[in-house]
Amino acid sequence: MVKATSLAAAAATFASVVSAGWQSPVFPDNAFFSKPLPMPPVKQPRFTFTSPQTGQPIDYFEVEMKPLTRQQYPPGVVTQPARMLGYDGLMPGPTFHMTQGREAVVRFINHADRATSVHLHGSFSRSPFDGYADDITEVGQYKDYYYPNRQNARTLWYHDHAVDHTAENVFFGLAGFYVLHDSDELASGLPQGNYDVPLGIMARRYNKNGTLWDPEANNELTSVFGDVVEVNGIPWPFFTVEPRKYRFRFLDMGISRTYKLFLQADQQKNKGVNFTVVGADTGLLAKPISTDVLTISIAERWEAVIDFAPFAGQNITMHNQKGVGADSDFDGTDRVLRFVVGTTVTDPSNNGPIPNPLRNVPFPPQTEVADRTFKFTHDGEWLINGIGWNDGLAARLLARPQRGSIEIWELQNGGGGWSHPIHIHLIDFQVISRVNSNRGVLPYEAAAMQDVVWLGPGETVRVIARYSPWPGRYMFHCHNLIHEDHEMLAEFNVTQVEGLGLNETELFVDPLEPQYRAVDFINADFLAGTGNFSQAAVQAKVEFFTAKKAYQDVENVEAVLEAFWDAKTAKEKRSGSFEHYDMSAMERRDRLQGWSSPKAVPKIKGRTADPEPVAVPEGQTVGMASLQFL
Repeated sequence: MVKATSLAAAAATFASVVSAGWQSPVFPDNAFFSKPLPMPPVKQPRFTFTSPQTGQPIDYFEVEMKPLTRQQYPPGVVTQPARMLGYDGLMPGPTFHMTQGREAVVRFINHADRATSVHLHGSFSRSPFDGYADDITEVGQYKDYYYPNRQNARTLWYHDHAVDHTAENVFFGLAGFYVLHDSDELASGLPQGNYDVPLGIMARRYNKNGTLWDPEANNELTSVFGDVVEVNGIPWPFFTVEPRKYRFRFLDMGISRTYKLFLQADQQKNKGVNFTVVGADTGLLAKPISTDVLTISIAERWEAVIDFAPFAGQNITMHNQKGVGADSDFDGTDRVLRFVVGTTVTDPSNNGPIPNPLRNVPFPPQTEVADRTFKFTHDGEWLINGIGWNDGLAARLLARPQRGSIEIWELQNGGGGWSHPIHIHLIDFQVISRVNSNRGVLPYEAAAMQDVVWLGPGETVRVIARYSPWPGRYMFHCHNLIHEDHEMLAEFNVTQVEGLGLNETELFVDPLEPQYRAVDFINADFLAGTGNFSQAAVQAKVEFFTAKKAYQDVENVEAVLEAFWDAKTAKEKRSGSFEHYDMSAMERRDRLQGWSSPKAVPKIKGRTADPEPVAVPEGQTVGMASLQFL
C-alpha cells in the first residue's frame, strides 16, 4: 500500500482542510435543487434455474463494470463531463431487490480500466465470495459471486474492495444498493414500492474543468471529504413526494464524510421536522425511534419514515450540520436534498401508524464472552494495533474467535482529531457503550444491530456479537476508504470447533481458494451469449455452486451453534468455573437507553449479591464502560 509521508505532514494537512469556500468549481446558487432525484433501475436476472438440492429457484445475474461520463455541473460552468466507473455503466449501480431464501449467483464482468473486487456489504457470504481485498478481478476477467440471501430483510449495498484502490474505485462510482426483503417486513405496514426509496449520499470533489478529482493521482493520504454533495449520483437534487409517509433507505456511500442530517420546513420559518428511524444496517429496529437528527457515517445504512402529510404544497429541505467530527465544511456541504411536497395522495396503502414493536431483534445473549481491544491510530500510517495490511497475513490476523462464540470488541479511536467508521465483516453486532465522548449510545443504535459503527474523535465503543454462522477468514477495517487503502485493514479468522455434528463437506475458510477465483473470458462470447456465457454453461456453473450446499442449512447451523455454546456455558456454571454479569442483551440495551434501572449484579460461582437501584434521569443514557463481560 502507499505509505504516508509523516505524521507531521498528515497533521498539517488536517489543520489546513478545515475551511469554507470551494475546492471544486463553484456550484451556482440557482442550480441547487434544480435536478430531479434519479432512481437506479432494478436489476433483473438473466436466467432463473431450479436448485437440484432444494427445489427452490436460484437467480443468475450479470453485471458489467465499465466507464461512463456524466455532466455534473450546469452548462457553461465547466468544460468537460466527468468520467466515472459504474456497475452496468451506472452510478449508483442498478438496485437488486432480493427475496429471503432465494439464492443468487452474480457474475461481475470487468470491462473497466482497473482491477476490482466486489463486497456485498451486510451479507454473511462465505469467505471466497465476500470481496476479500486481495481477491481481485483483473480487466478482461469475471468472477462469479454466490450469495445466500438468507438473512432477515435489510438494506445491503455492493461496492468495490480491491486492495490499495478501494477509495478511488468507490469514489469513481463502483457502488450500488442491494435490498433483501422477507415476509415479515413486507407485512409490517411500512411504506413499500414507490414509497420505499433508496438514498445514496456521496460527497465528491471535481477539477476546474469538471472532471473528477483523483485521490490517487493527487497522493491523498488522509481524507476526501468532498464539497459537492450528491444523492443517487446527482448534486443537490430535489424529489417530488406526495403528502403521505415515505420510507427512505439512507446510505453513506462516500469515502470520507460523515453526516448529521436534519429536516427543515422551508415555508414554516425553517421549523425543524422530526422523523422516525425504523431500520439499521441489519434490518428493522426493535422499536421505532423518533428523532430530529440522524448521524450516518461511511457505509452505514439507516432507514427512516418521513410523514409529509402536514406539509402539502410546501418544501422540506434536508440539511447537514456543520462541524461533524474531523470533517471539513464547505459552502455547499450544509445542504443535501429538497423534498417538494405535492397536494394529492395517489396510493393510501401502507400509510398507517408505524408498528411498535417492529421486530424481535436477535441481540446476542449474555453468555461466555471474550474481550478484545483494537486501537485505530495514525502514526505515519493508518494502523490497527500497530499493524497494517501490508505487514502480511500472520501479522494482520488479529483475532481468532471460535465459531459461534460471543465476543465483546473494544474499538478505540487512537486520537489525532480523526474519526473512523469501523466495519466488521460477516457478523451483526450490538453497540453496548460509547465513552470519551459528548454522546452515549444513540437512541436508534440502542434499538439496533449494526455492522458499522462510527468512532468519533477520541471515542471508545464496545460492541458484542456472535461470530457465526461460518468459519473462515474475514476482514475488519476503517470505512474511511483513504484510511483503509493506507493500511487500516486487518483480518480475523473464525475458527472451527469440534463436536458440532454438522454434516459439512466444505468449510470455505480460504478467501483465495483457487476454484472460486476470477477467470479470463472471450469478449465475443460475452457479447453473443456463447461459451461460458451460454445458458448451458451458466446452468452448469450455478449447479456447481448449489451442490456445495454452502448456505442450505444455515438455520440449522445457527441453532446447533447456539445450543453448543449454551451447553458449554451451562457445564462451566455447574463446575463453578464460569463468571459473568447477570444481565441479558435486552437488559443491556434497555439500561443504555434509560428504559430500566437494575444494576448489573456479579454472579460468582453461583452466588448473587443483592442488587442496588440505580437512578437514571429521564432521557439520559447510561454508559457501560465500568461493566466487564467476561
